[in-house]
Amino acid sequence: MTRRNYIFNVITRQFRLCGYQPIETPAMEQLSTLTGKYGEEGDKLLYRVLNSGDFLSPYRDREQGTSAKPVINMLEEDPSVLARMICERGLRYDLTVPFARYVVQHRNELVFPFKRYQVQPVWRADKPQKGRYREFYQCDADVIGSDSLLNERELIGIALDIFEELGISCNIRLNNRKILAGLAAAMGEPHRIGEITTAVDKLEKIGRQGVLKELHEKGIGAEGIDRLLSLLDLRGDNRDVLEGIRRVFPGSVEASGGAHEMEELLDLCEELGTGRIRFDVSLARGLDYYTGTIIEVSAEDGEVGSICGGGRYDDLTGVFGMPGISGVGISFGADRIYDHMERLNLFPADTGESPALLFVNFGEKREKAILKMLSETRKKGIVCEFYPDAARLKKQLSYANSRQIPYVAIIGEEEEGKGLITLKDMQSGNQQAITFEELIAAISSK
Repeated sequence: MTRRNYIFNVITRQFRLCGYQPIETPAMEQLSTLTGKYGEEGDKLLYRVLNSGDFLSPYRDREQGTSAKPVINMLEEDPSVLARMICERGLRYDLTVPFARYVVQHRNELVFPFKRYQVQPVWRADKPQKGRYREFYQCDADVIGSDSLLNERELIGIALDIFEELGISCNIRLNNRKILAGLAAAMGEPHRIGEITTAVDKLEKIGRQGVLKELHEKGIGAEGIDRLLSLLDLRGDNRDVLEGIRRVFPGSVEASGGAHEMEELLDLCEELGTGRIRFDVSLARGLDYYTGTIIEVSAEDGEVGSICGGGRYDDLTGVFGMPGISGVGISFGADRIYDHMERLNLFPADTGESPALLFVNFGEKREKAILKMLSETRKKGIVCEFYPDAARLKKQLSYANSRQIPYVAIIGEEEEGKGLITLKDMQSGNQQAITFEELIAAISSK
């Protein structure tokens, strides 16, 4: 937990520096809120919560064989249909859709653009494996109520600052959903963009041939697949690929608009170091609600996939009755970040949770004096402890070593008579006799 909190503290400090406000949403949402927002595969991974009480009562025979609803045979019923009949709520799949619901619910209380951050667990009925979990923490930051690409630029800057502080070398890939929408239209399948992007999003996992096979099995024709290949075959730097998109889709207003937005965003990101930021036409991110910029961050030497991602959604609030409100957000996968940092030993020795000072306990005679010092030390913002038992000094010093407490304050008979404290540096072994005021100054400076 101390290591996880270290990650949370680094992330939330950057969110607060940029003016984001914290919120929380419930673990459970109505299934009508969650379904249809993540694509077909995402909907399959929703944890559904069984209705409480006698959830089958509406379907049982009543009054000599009559009922308000038809009698069901659970063994013969389609599982997906049955789930809809007996489950009205589910555990949240991500933090973005509940956030959109929250914005609509509190629209009269919020000031737009509204910037929020949120750190909470989410649940997915996935097969647990390396880098994939059934329960994991997301750390999200979103701006809603603004179309400006400056918001994307800010979120990308936040990601770079966070990973620099955590000691993680990362690369950022960018794309624009409008380019993929232009591709779907050029493939003759404008209404199947969700299926196409879901397949393209698996490029790294199943390879090029695997993606083409999946699209073929979905009924995408050879001409459409050729269009996709012409996009994936584009090579060169960011500008070359963007120019190639205009050549591949000369008549597509949507693809051209996406390329223009990407060009503008890359210009805004120049000062961040474009070597770490790459435009990637194969980046799809399989969530259906993205409509513009999409972002994915991966560690350079990582083995757990993406550690951060996000994008722009132009009308997610519209499904809850508040159309025309654009938002953009980014989400950090705290558990994947944790695994990566642990594997590479990136956590600092002191994650900020351990005490800086331990007061040694020599018995009742000096307890009151030390308790007063303890209180004064904590008021100065120094994390400290008083060993609770009058144990042997060796045992108390061993405790400080085990807890990685760097300093120990010793007040024996000699120190008490002189009004001094022996401050012991546990790493070097050096000791010095100082006043209480000097102790406070010494610990505070370090």
